[in-house]
Amino acid sequence: MEQVEIGVIGGSGLYAMEGLTDVTEVDLDTPFGKPSDKIVVGTLEGKRVAFLPRHGRGHRILPGELPSQANIYAMKQLGVKWLIAVSACGSLREDYRPGDIVIPSSLFDRTRGRPLTFFGNGLVAHISFAEPFCPVLSEVLYEAVKQTGATVHRGGNFIVIEGPRFSTKAESHVFRQWGMDIIGMTAIPEAQLAREAEIAYAVMAHVTDYDVWHESEEPVTVEMVIKTLQKNVTVAQEGIRHAVRMLEGRESPTWNALKDALMTPPELVPVETRRKLALLLKKYWGDKV
Repeated sequence: MEQVEIGVIGGSGLYAMEGLTDVTEVDLDTPFGKPSDKIVVGTLEGKRVAFLPRHGRGHRILPGELPSQANIYAMKQLGVKWLIAVSACGSLREDYRPGDIVIPSSLFDRTRGRPLTFFGNGLVAHISFAEPFCPVLSEVLYEAVKQTGATVHRGGNFIVIEGPRFSTKAESHVFRQWGMDIIGMTAIPEAQLAREAEIAYAVMAHVTDYDVWHESEEPVTVEMVIKTLQKNVTVAQEGIRHAVRMLEGRESPTWNALKDALMTPPELVPVETRRKLALLLKKYWGDKV
């Protein structure tokens, strides 16, 4: 299987990656099922890049239905080390305006019932998640988007809700009181799973609306989201091209996230679990997998 170091997960509005050459489609199976769609692998700025539309082509998968374990595991199978996630988000503060881009620095989880980990079934692992986004990739994305001329903000607390509905006004006001800055539906569990897979992960969040807290704005609608996203697709694609160039020679601290996280001795882990997670474990357990 061809190995690719840079991956992109496209969110609402970004279902294809323009500018890819020498394109192939990869139809992968993982121990966690099939990913959202076939992964498109092509050359961008001289680098092989893997692109996956998060919700599937045609936007067929709800946020709570996303096969995130399969999506991240498939990227790991391809050898991805850097994973750029493009996501739509609502703004919870006045100065993060529709059309702006935010590179968030932290996460707050308000999802319910999603599979949040690769581990379990006899194997316990506790990753460090104080900084849920790779600081190296986040800085690269910030500088890359700046080069497009778009308005971009570095930092912010990203609250992830279950969806698929948008917030009530009461919820939106409470999230603002909690100190949240943007709101979306998909960065959890993607960020957690990427950390467990030792893939550097960061989000390029595109502000589509002011959620429903902003009294002078219309309540968020799908039409509003799509209209803003369509304007931002070119910025996203150009920013990704810049980021691909800028990642050359960099390293991420997240590439060793499991070093001190695996709690269960290998000999106590069921053989089936070891085999299922061999791609994640072989670096540390070698032939004990």
